[in-house]
Amino acid sequence: MIMKTVGMVILFYTLYCALLFVFQRQMIFPRGFITHQLYSPPGDINVDQIWLKTEENTRIESWYLPPVTLDRTHKSPAVIFAHGNAELIDFCVPEMVPFTKLGIGVLLVEYPGYGRSEGSPSQKSITNALTVAYDTLASKEEIDSTKIIFYGRSLGGAAVCALAAEKPAAAMILTSTFTSIRAMAIKYLAPSFLIRDPFDNLKVVRDFYGPLLIIHGRYDEIVPFRHGEMLHQAARQSKLIVYECGHNDCPPDWNIFWNDIEVFLKTAGLIG
Repeated sequence: MIMKTVGMVILFYTLYCALLFVFQRQMIFPRGFITHQLYSPPGDINVDQIWLKTEENTRIESWYLPPVTLDRTHKSPAVIFAHGNAELIDFCVPEMVPFTKLGIGVLLVEYPGYGRSEGSPSQKSITNALTVAYDTLASKEEIDSTKIIFYGRSLGGAAVCALAAEKPAAAMILTSTFTSIRAMAIKYLAPSFLIRDPFDNLKVVRDFYGPLLIIHGRYDEIVPFRHGEMLHQAARQSKLIVYECGHNDCPPDWNIFWNDIEVFLKTAGLIG
């Protein structure tokens, strides 16, 4: 009886792991549940729509917000922004406008398979899309290619960490970001070898030499606060800012958030 019970447990666990393996990308990238799209940049904000093409010949949408004030005698810093797993660039433009008021250009990059972008999302396809976006941004005449900042929220933090393993970042900003997908999968009792898109952010942070700002909600119910602490402890030079909030309400006060961002960028010597 005991052996039969053990056998049934092993069978059900094996089936469970098989389902996790097959459907994990639908869980990590729930793009099918996102219905609201703008289909074009908002008209009241200065946005350039740029279509990128990856080496797989996949068309990726991106929106570029130029700095509000351009100093023709000096090139401007810029930000590459990557959003969370249940968002689109359509939702994020108003939140990025304060960067432009600091004299910083912003490129919002859509993930493959999200919104109007072609392809399917994975660590490899997202990294390829962001790599093309980086090269496009760095080639802009008004942008200082030595002052490109990577900024990601939640899954976007993993996306920019993957980019940082391929391209140089002047600084990184990670909001509500996990240490790795493998670490997140533990609560689902998933063996690490089943993970197809590991997003090992902890390793990237350990190897990153530039200034790093980590922002995390103390009561984050999706990516536990411990992940932010571990990223901070692993980093060579980082600042950890803790807000009294969860995951989807982070930051709780946008004025405080933008003040913290401005202080960080000034300390890093990226803005005056």
